[in-house]
Amino acid sequence: MKSLASFSNFVGKTFALWVIVFAVLGFLFPDTFKQVAPWIVTLLSIIMFGMGLTLSVDDFREVVKRPFDVTIGVLGQFIIMPLLAVILTKVIPMPPEVAAGVILVGCCPGGTSSNVMTYLSKGDVALSVACTSVTTLAAPIVTPFLVWMFASQYLPVDGWAMFMSIVTVVLVPLALGAALQKIAPSVVKAAVPALPLVSVIGIVLIVSAVVAASKGAIAQSGLLIFAVVVLHNGFGYLLGFFAAKAAGLSLAKRKAIAIEVGMQNSGLGAALATAYFSPLAAVPSAIFSVWHNISGALLANWFSGRLDEEDKAKISQTA
Repeated sequence: MKSLASFSNFVGKTFALWVIVFAVLGFLFPDTFKQVAPWIVTLLSIIMFGMGLTLSVDDFREVVKRPFDVTIGVLGQFIIMPLLAVILTKVIPMPPEVAAGVILVGCCPGGTSSNVMTYLSKGDVALSVACTSVTTLAAPIVTPFLVWMFASQYLPVDGWAMFMSIVTVVLVPLALGAALQKIAPSVVKAAVPALPLVSVIGIVLIVSAVVAASKGAIAQSGLLIFAVVVLHNGFGYLLGFFAAKAAGLSLAKRKAIAIEVGMQNSGLGAALATAYFSPLAAVPSAIFSVWHNISGALLANWFSGRLDEEDKAKISQTA
């Protein structure tokens, strides 16, 4: 069991590498990885179930203890990223399916990998986890509404069906995971070390399936979509950081909110785009999955060397 936990930890730390490898494999062997496409929703449900296993009451205590900080993070997530997506689709000419996909990934909640990146950046991890939890729970209502408001100009949007999908794929597995944690804590404790491995397998298979299904479109428009994703992600980090700074938050909190805003639950975006739009619309989410893990790791590394006086005092007390 210890060797499995060590391997799982290694795979989790090298997540970005595996996403890139499987994206390439999906492009090179589309017929093989297209077979994964019918399982995208199931894979995402398994990932969200794993997240439910790790949720704790303490995650939500942070919301009560620090409502202002969490509100800044949640509003940043659901205002900055959707508006950035809309601006990019207006400024950069792109096919309607791609535009809808860019907006969809911008309207998704925060991704769980943001919590890891916040930890690596020496940011406020508790705030990051609280923001991820709140945006994930709010997603069934907020995400379909935002997608309907901003993306219906490009493709028809069935907000109610999208709401039901997110409830089924996100909330139900989360609730089941949290319930199992209460019913069988010893079983969950034994399973938790393997969760990074399960999450990585799920995400890389989703990415490879989306890439395989859209190989032709990626060959034709891949560089354009990549450029849009890089801009979307980068400006998300930047505006998230300065929104937190404008709110008077400490550097550790600014790091958390910058990373939280810039990193999306792109697995959810890919699943929704595949189900309600087209395989091409899922490509921005797939590329986002690859890129935000690379950029997040680079940003975390840069952030980790920047501490304010409050952070230095905490480190000196624990030393």
